[in-house]
Amino acid sequence: MNQSSSNRRIGIEFIALAVVWGSSFLFIKLALDGLSPAQVAFGRLAFGAVTLALLMTITRRRWPTGLRTWAHLGVIGVFLCVLPFLLFSWAGQYIPSGLSSIYNATTPVATLLVSLAILPSERLTRARVVGLLLAGVGVVVVAAPWSYLGSDAWSGPGLIAQAACLAATLSYGFAFAYTRRFLNTATMDPTAVAAAQIGIAAVILGAMMPWIGMDPVELSPTVLSSVIVLGAVGTGLAYVWNTRIIQNWGATIASSVTYLTPVVGVLLGVLVLSETLHWHEPAGAVLVLLGVVVSQGRTRAIVDWFARKRPSRAATPSA
Repeated sequence: MNQSSSNRRIGIEFIALAVVWGSSFLFIKLALDGLSPAQVAFGRLAFGAVTLALLMTITRRRWPTGLRTWAHLGVIGVFLCVLPFLLFSWAGQYIPSGLSSIYNATTPVATLLVSLAILPSERLTRARVVGLLLAGVGVVVVAAPWSYLGSDAWSGPGLIAQAACLAATLSYGFAFAYTRRFLNTATMDPTAVAAAQIGIAAVILGAMMPWIGMDPVELSPTVLSSVIVLGAVGTGLAYVWNTRIIQNWGATIASSVTYLTPVVGVLLGVLVLSETLHWHEPAGAVLVLLGVVVSQGRTRAIVDWFARKRPSRAATPSA
């Protein structure tokens, strides 16, 4: 495959990744019509684990080795999969899917906060402080606490559900920071790491199901297909696409998919589920994403990119 064809393939996978991860909250909402939050989370992990295990077998990849490595993978599996999947599924009962996708976009900021706390090499810089402040203001605007004044909604499930989404992103942030500190992924097959993490998470949540997941099940084609897509595609194949994008385009460009997922999530929520979009939600999302860009020091790169795209006067034909 030549370079042009390879870049075209990676570009298609990048768009597919944004669509799949952005639509995850839509499929969670649809799956909740017949399953409990715990059942949705477990189904997602189970189908994802089976998909990645088949991929490992077909491609004859080697699984990670060593008790210490598997112990770290177990911790990561809990905080990267079990807790956030449960929290987002529970929150999906009470808030629009588009709103969940906006809160998910705060994951890079949550990762930075946790990294500052547990990674000695991380330091606060002016850009990071400004980015954190912008993102913090964005979260407040999205949550719109002024809309709850004079009501009993401060203790209502909608506000608690938004807090659950933020707790889920903090769980993601802890998992990413923990991985950087305790797991040398540079020497490991990323697909094998993902398969091990999701497999462990599926086993852990499966062991918990007799206590948290025995609600009545009402399966329908929509519910079943939503769980399959969440697991096999969103939790399985998406990891493979993400790994390939990182290998070909680098981690910086690959992580920019974060900017697209809330756009996809909000649009699908409005178009498919007829969810209402309030002015403060996209306004807050813009502040959150701007905070992410600033905190990661990418403002210069964005300015340079626009400068390269702008045609120079010297290249403009004279009349």
